[in-house]
Amino acid sequence: MDEVTKVETEMRAPSVIDRYYTRWYRTDLKGKPCEDHCILQHSNRICVVTLAETHPVLQNGRIIKSINYQISDGCSRLKNKVSGKSKRGGQFLTDFAPLCRISCTDDTEYTIYSCIRGRLLEVNEEILKTPALLLEKPFTEGYIAVILPKLEESKSITENLLTREDFDKTVAKRNILPSQPS
Repeated sequence: MDEVTKVETEMRAPSVIDRYYTRWYRTDLKGKPCEDHCILQHSNRICVVTLAETHPVLQNGRIIKSINYQISDGCSRLKNKVSGKSKRGGQFLTDFAPLCRISCTDDTEYTIYSCIRGRLLEVNEEILKTPALLLEKPFTEGYIAVILPKLEESKSITENLLTREDFDKTVAKRNILPSQPS
């Protein structure tokens, strides 16, 4: 294989995410502009919650001060324990269940939501140690959580989510509209 063919092949090769996951998006969560989330859905139903590339945390060179999975006094996503084939014991999440809170050095705080109903399988404890992973690799090592939807709901969970094309259209409309005074 000559060098030109090798480079062309590498340029066309899809990433693991593009190859094995379907991207779904939820925009303007809870009415907050641009607070977009991305759900990576694998063919085995498992969904990975990440930040969409348009989320304010990933914009304007923000630096993450802290990530907190302690949702309230009685609820910590870090205490989630699953066991067995059917993943018993995992916390059940609704569409708008908070997963974590991200605080930035500019004193902004963002709550990250599950976006889908299902059982929480794991949260990414690595981003607690290295918050920069969320900024550098939001779709791989910087994911927020892994959720398993119920089998009977696995087809319907995407009803409230946008495809990549619809998401791109929504973002394009945002960029066209003049900013509204607060």
